[in-house]
Amino acid sequence: MTEYQLLALLPFMLLAAASIVVILLIAFRQQHTVIQVTGFLMMCLVVGAMWYVRDTLPREILPLFVVDGLGAVYTGLIVCSVLVVGLLSFIYFEEREENPKEYYILLFLGTLGAAVLTISRHFISLFIGLELLSVSLYALIAYLRNRNNAIEAGMKYLVLAALTSAFLLFGMALVYMETGSMEFTAIAQKIVGGESAVLFILGIGIMMVAIGFKLALVPFHLWAADVYQGAPAPVTAFIATVSKIGVFAVLLRFAQAIQLHQYPIAMTVIAVIAIASMIIGNLLALQQKNIKRLLAYSSIAHFGYLLVAFLPGNKAGTEAVSFYLLTYSITILAALGIVTVLSTRQKDAEELAAYQGLFWRKPVMAAVLTIALLSLAGIPLTAGFFAKFFILTTGVQQQLWLPVIVLVLTSVVGLYYYLRIISTLFAGSLSASTNEKTLHPFFYFATYATLTVLMCLLLWLGVFPRIAVKSIQDFLLIR
Repeated sequence: MTEYQLLALLPFMLLAAASIVVILLIAFRQQHTVIQVTGFLMMCLVVGAMWYVRDTLPREILPLFVVDGLGAVYTGLIVCSVLVVGLLSFIYFEEREENPKEYYILLFLGTLGAAVLTISRHFISLFIGLELLSVSLYALIAYLRNRNNAIEAGMKYLVLAALTSAFLLFGMALVYMETGSMEFTAIAQKIVGGESAVLFILGIGIMMVAIGFKLALVPFHLWAADVYQGAPAPVTAFIATVSKIGVFAVLLRFAQAIQLHQYPIAMTVIAVIAIASMIIGNLLALQQKNIKRLLAYSSIAHFGYLLVAFLPGNKAGTEAVSFYLLTYSITILAALGIVTVLSTRQKDAEELAAYQGLFWRKPVMAAVLTIALLSLAGIPLTAGFFAKFFILTTGVQQQLWLPVIVLVLTSVVGLYYYLRIISTLFAGSLSASTNEKTLHPFFYFATYATLTVLMCLLLWLGVFPRIAVKSIQDFLLIR
């Protein structure tokens, strides 16, 4: 390995070191606060390292990895999301009976798994990254073991994820049998010309089952609502952002490598999945009175939207997907951040009734949640508007009329349940707060400040998206 290859892997080595540092801190019986601050600084180091090595990219570390602009964008997005999730985790777990220290080991290992996915160019690294992410999630989802629904959610995710891994391995085996390689670019060279055997198509189809499960796309979405509801609120935010960003990144890289868009059958299947996800996700969210379940069903629809930009398989589609994931991550972190802050020691603030009159009790929190929901709905002057606009533009340019029409119509349907929550925030009258938290006021202030910054980012991206889009374009050119 050369010096530059080692340098390119520096952010990922720092991510791996973060878990080891936390283990050592636990061994020396350090406090939760020390672990939290150290973890935060380690994640900042990772972001700084990625920025520092940017000029040395792209670098191939054969045969498993390629650290390029795509990997840098998605790894940066993942680590920035984890910074927010880590902050939310402190105030959430500090008041609960479970020891939160080991939680950070799992959190950083899961982050490492997601980051490995973003730079994978080989089935082996893809599988290692996915398993590292999944095994961490099993424990993270069921971390509050005194809650019945947490254990149920963890077990459900464990069983379905194990089944998914079997599908993934079987699909990889079929592709390997047909092409004799597990490296993305080598596979592409073997199937050049687009004339592929049934085994290859079947293998890709079975692998898509595994990817569909991880992204909670229809018809592999059945775990999403129960897991979102049963998991601790910060873990729900981790699943909704870090986990899905990593999986979508490897899907993009694999599809680009083998030029998946050249296969009409595969594209037709993905288009059907996108349409079904948009329709069923929005319909299931319509009657939900549980915020976490509503966001779970909403996420199904949003990843259906993402597939519309994924279908063309071109540069514009990749940029639209990247910008959408950026805005979606900020939005969902803001929304679930509010759920975390409002949660009590006994239960999460997941019922819609808990938000009635929130504006009169906590106007800043109500404002953050309102902007986040408006962004999810794609209302102008929020980041979600331009995110959907770029998706629609990509679809229209490729004349994907049916998915585009479904996207527009289902977005109108989605508007109903987002506005229903917003109207609840302003319903009722001023009443005494029952959720006073006085532990660690500094971390509460930091959390409030972070949520306010996320809200400002949503508004800023809704007015001036050009800077973010240009940055994404510049990074994606590093290949």
